[in-house]
Amino acid sequence: MNRPDAVVIVGESIAGLTAARELRRRGYAGSLTMIGRDPEGAYARPPLSKEVLREATYEAHLSYSHADLDLAHVRSAAVGLDASSRTVTTADGRFVPYDALLIATGADARRLARPAQTGELVLRTLADARLIRRRIECARSAIVVGAGFLGLEVASACSACGVEVTVVDSELPLLRHLGPFVSEHVGAHLTRHGVRLIQAAGHVHLVGDPVTGVALPDGSTQSADLVITCAGDVPAVAWLSGTGLADSLGVAIDEQCSTSIPGVYAAGDVAYLTPGTGERASRAPFWSNAVAQGKVAAASILGEPRPHPPKDDYFWTEILGLPIKVVGPLPVNGDPTSIEGDVDAGDAVLRWESSGAPTVVAYGRKIPVGRLRTMTTP
Repeated sequence: MNRPDAVVIVGESIAGLTAARELRRRGYAGSLTMIGRDPEGAYARPPLSKEVLREATYEAHLSYSHADLDLAHVRSAAVGLDASSRTVTTADGRFVPYDALLIATGADARRLARPAQTGELVLRTLADARLIRRRIECARSAIVVGAGFLGLEVASACSACGVEVTVVDSELPLLRHLGPFVSEHVGAHLTRHGVRLIQAAGHVHLVGDPVTGVALPDGSTQSADLVITCAGDVPAVAWLSGTGLADSLGVAIDEQCSTSIPGVYAAGDVAYLTPGTGERASRAPFWSNAVAQGKVAAASILGEPRPHPPKDDYFWTEILGLPIKVVGPLPVNGDPTSIEGDVDAGDAVLRWESSGAPTVVAYGRKIPVGRLRTMTTP
């Protein structure tokens, strides 16, 4: 396979930037163009729901440096793809040709507001984080819709700033990913720190225009100074309409991060691995996964063997001072098969065995990720 003369990466995500850096590391000297819609450019997103919500000065640490990569930047959203002519169209009217294309547009926050309903707050970009931080500064109460990783991080930031927090979800905290055992202990940890948990018997609706609260399935309404939707995300694929590349899950990729169209690759939150027989297709929108796929995609673009599988089952979060690190496939099923330490004291290592790779969770115990990874090997 000949190396492409022009590589275009759509999306200044960690997957896109990792791919660009990997291309240059592997000696690619051709044209490299990055198309990005965020006026802030490329920056780290995990801190947005942690440090950035609590401290404005942390923004200085977010930007990813890429001055050494000789990138041509197009600061405009991609709005169309013509695979037959190998051209990406941008919102400002440009037509950007490519020999190889990487789709790394990530995902957008899932919204609950009705059409034309105003005031819904979500957290996906630096601009979102800035707005929420300003609102936290003058709020006494907050409702967070969603008890997943993002929702609990946002609730933690609000609580740390002295805001009374209520978390609303149809499921218990982190139940979907970490199972009932961890969920129960995380719920108790939140309650001890004054966070109120409401398990709704179904979907909730935002009320007010602008939004002032949520309506629960039982007919009651909860109101607060601040309402933040943390109900997951949706792949950013609208610009791929008509190409056949995207569905409701995102863009399907194989083990080389190739899509169904030759010369087009995908990586990061926008992509999902084509499932094997009996497996369920799903995205894994975690930072480490995006990094792994960015490196695989770069190798594939150059026609070189992949350096590792296109996934990395590692994730970490922190909930009101409680760090949780996970290595291994999610979700876990049932209670852990082994427990080392004291879960109630927030100092434990939990392990789940499975027919595939085991999953290990450092629950409150501070363990370097490298050491945690060794615990999943036979």
